[in-house]
Amino acid sequence: MQLSPTLAWLVDFASECPGADRLLAELGAHLLADGVPLAAGALTLEVPHPLIAKRTWLWRADNGRVIEALGFAPGGLAPDLPDDAGRRWLRGIADGDVHEDVVGRDGPLLGWIGPRPFTSDDTEQLRQAARFAATPLAALAARATLRATLEAYLGKRSAERVLAAPLRRDLGETIQAALLYADLRGFTTLSETTPPVEIVAALDAWFDRIAGAVHAFGGEVLKFIGDGVLAIFPVVEASPRRACEAALRAAGAAEAGMAYLNAERGAQGLPPLAFGAALHLGEMLWGNIGAANRLDFTAIGPAVNLASRLEGLCKPLGRTVLVSGALAAETDMPLIALGLHKLRGIASPCEVLALPEEQSSTSRPA
Repeated sequence: MQLSPTLAWLVDFASECPGADRLLAELGAHLLADGVPLAAGALTLEVPHPLIAKRTWLWRADNGRVIEALGFAPGGLAPDLPDDAGRRWLRGIADGDVHEDVVGRDGPLLGWIGPRPFTSDDTEQLRQAARFAATPLAALAARATLRATLEAYLGKRSAERVLAAPLRRDLGETIQAALLYADLRGFTTLSETTPPVEIVAALDAWFDRIAGAVHAFGGEVLKFIGDGVLAIFPVVEASPRRACEAALRAAGAAEAGMAYLNAERGAQGLPPLAFGAALHLGEMLWGNIGAANRLDFTAIGPAVNLASRLEGLCKPLGRTVLVSGALAAETDMPLIALGLHKLRGIASPCEVLALPEEQSSTSRPA
C-alpha cells in the first residue's frame, strides 16, 4: 500500500512531536503539501489536570502559528471552554463547513476549515489523516498524562527531575534554595471539634493561599506534610538574592491571603486560621529517598531541619513569619532583628528576624 506523504509522516515521525501544538502544525503543513486546501485547524484534547479539563490548539495556515485555549474543570478558576470552541474559532477564519473527526474511540477532536468548501477527495484525505493520527496522539496523550500527574503531585521542577533521571534511590543533587516551611496553628484542637468535611475545606483553603503565594513568586511546593507545607525557591543565578526576596514576598502574600480568608471565615461564624512560617537559605539534597521499590522525591538536609525548627519559634515569639540570619543576609528588604535563639536539635544558635509590622497580617499565631 502506497501511503501519501502525510500518512507516511503520521506513521513514522508524528509520535516524536514534543507536543500537541507541534503535531497539529506539522500535520496541517503536510496536508497542505499534499494538496488539501486548508485555512485553519483545531485539535481538542481532554487533560488529566487538577484545574484544566481540556485544551484546544488552534492553527492558522497563513502564518503557521498555533495558539491555545484552556477549558477549566468545574468549580475551577475560570468558566469552562465550550465543547465546540474549536469549531467556533474555525468558522471565524473562513466561510464554509467545518470538517471534524473524532480520533480513535472517544478520543481527541480534530477539525479543519478551508478557503473553499472541501471536495469529497479532500474530505477522504482528512478522514484518513484522522485515522492515522490515532496512534501518535495516543502516545502524546500518554506522555502528557504522565507529566501532568507528576506535576500535580510533585511540582513542575521536581517532575522534570523525576522524568529525566532513572528510578533509583541513590540519585540526587545538592542544590541551594530559599526554603519556606509553614504550619497551621491549633489544627489538632480544631480537627477534634470540627466535622471532617469542614476540616478538609479549611485545609484546602489554607493550602490554596500558601501554595498560591509560593507559585506566584516562582517557588514550588515540595511537600504537604499534614497541615504543613515545605516549599523551595531554588537559586538559579550567581547570587541567591532573587530567590531569597521571592521567598520573603511569598510569605507576605500568604499573610495577606490568610487575612482575607479569615475575614470570610469570620463572616460565616467560623474561627480564624492562624499559621507560622519560617524562611531560611541553605543547601539540601534534592532527589529520591525511600525503600528499594517505593521512592519519594523530596529535599533533606540540615537546612530543611533548621527551617522546621525555626517555624516552631513563631508561637513563643508571637510572630507569624520568622527569617533566619542566613536568608536575611542576602536581602536589603527591611526586617526586624529578634536576636540569637537556640533551636531544638540545632547545634549553633540561629540569628532570627521577622517581617515588619506593616507587612504582617492581622492574624497572629495562636
